Amino acid sequence: MILQSHIDALSEMLGPKATTSDQDVIGPHLEEWRSKYFGKTQLMLMPASTEELSKAVTYCNEHNIAIVPQGGNTGLVGGSLPGLGDRSEILVSTKRLNKSIEVDVQDYSITADAGCTITALQEAAAEQNLLFPLSLSSEGSCTVGGVVSTNAGGVHVIRYGTTRALTSGVKAVLPNGDIYDGTSSLRKDNTGYALDQLFIGAEGSLGIVTKATFRLFPAEKQKHTFWLGVNSPSNALKLLYEARQVTSDRISVFEFMPHIGLQFVLKHITGTVSPLAGEYPWYVLMEVATSTDDQQLQENLDSWLSSTLERGLIVDGASAQSKKQANEFWKLRESMSEAQKHEGGSIKHDISVPVSSVPAFLEEATNVVLEKYKGCRPTPFGHLGDGNIHFNIMQPVGSDKNDFLRNWDEMNNFVHDIVIKYGGSISAEHGIGSMKKGELARTKPQSSLKAMKSIKRALDPKNIMNPGVLFD
Repeated sequence: MILQSHIDALSEMLGPKATTSDQDVIGPHLEEWRSKYFGKTQLMLMPASTEELSKAVTYCNEHNIAIVPQGGNTGLVGGSLPGLGDRSEILVSTKRLNKSIEVDVQDYSITADAGCTITALQEAAAEQNLLFPLSLSSEGSCTVGGVVSTNAGGVHVIRYGTTRALTSGVKAVLPNGDIYDGTSSLRKDNTGYALDQLFIGAEGSLGIVTKATFRLFPAEKQKHTFWLGVNSPSNALKLLYEARQVTSDRISVFEFMPHIGLQFVLKHITGTVSPLAGEYPWYVLMEVATSTDDQQLQENLDSWLSSTLERGLIVDGASAQSKKQANEFWKLRESMSEAQKHEGGSIKHDISVPVSSVPAFLEEATNVVLEKYKGCRPTPFGHLGDGNIHFNIMQPVGSDKNDFLRNWDEMNNFVHDIVIKYGGSISAEHGIGSMKKGELARTKPQSSLKAMKSIKRALDPKNIMNPGVLFD
């Protein structure tokens, strides 16, 4: 319970625009998108500047008041909700930190406040004939601070890398209220520890990001988008290898999904149509992009795809003939999560393994799941190009949703064991949050955990900054 005197002091310090105790206003910030987690708090802060936030954090540090930062509230692991369990925490929303987006054309960089959406950054870059390549389904809602704090990935990681690879600097308020400013388009700096990197993927446990600088790229002028049917993940992997060779590594997207996943989309999502006449075990959404018109690339793709069809590497395929048709292909992939919600309970795993191990992992994990949970419906999909698989398991038809979801921890446990066996990660892009703390402790090498905890203690000795994530 946070004392009313502290609530009054913070309210007076920041003013009525930056504070609220109105539960009707706070309410939408307390439910996770999947409705798996529900938080609670007596007070939400909404600072409009780094300096305002610094004052509030300084006060909270002096009085041992815990803080949970939140961006667009698009998280999936309970990492940005206050008051889970018996904790008492203040919520800090960064949505009012959204005033500035600056594009530096000569440095190919963009610097933006933490509350700016990813769509806003994409649009600002496009106005300058540049590309901000981070792209994910929640890009209209998720924010700069959130994607930095979770090291978001998305569909373009195969070519441009994760948020970590795109970030050249951050500005953050530290747990004691100090302001760290590393925002810069500087490309080379060999003056000690790369402090900015500590905040990327830290889920707000080391400080609150208020601004970030990202790398930009030339705009993609020419795109070739394909929907391909394949018989197996092994063939999809071979297809990926050849595609990178044929296109001189200009593959910007290489996504995959099983036939059952496509069935869910066609059944539940209005306006979707299969691009292919037949039905195939697996599908690949592939996009090749260049910053200039390249007729030779088109000819090479046509010739190569004809060859893959003759050799049985693909069994059918469609090439988007317009932007509208390309968007229709994309809608099939982007609707996967939404479509599954209509099929009942789903136990989810956001994992990654080395790209070369994807087929073996899928076969082993699927077989184990089917043996343990009769009638369940494995629906793995995701980013084959970087080995990130959303290994989702749907409840059996006609079963009770709640009964099935009670298997969540047990299933996570043995699926994650298989992931570790193949040298993978139990969290590829959603983070650890509250949900995976136990699994992180169980699967992460002790030397790594000790180092991470040492950093946490050094920067946040009072443990006030998002204390519910990563570690118990």
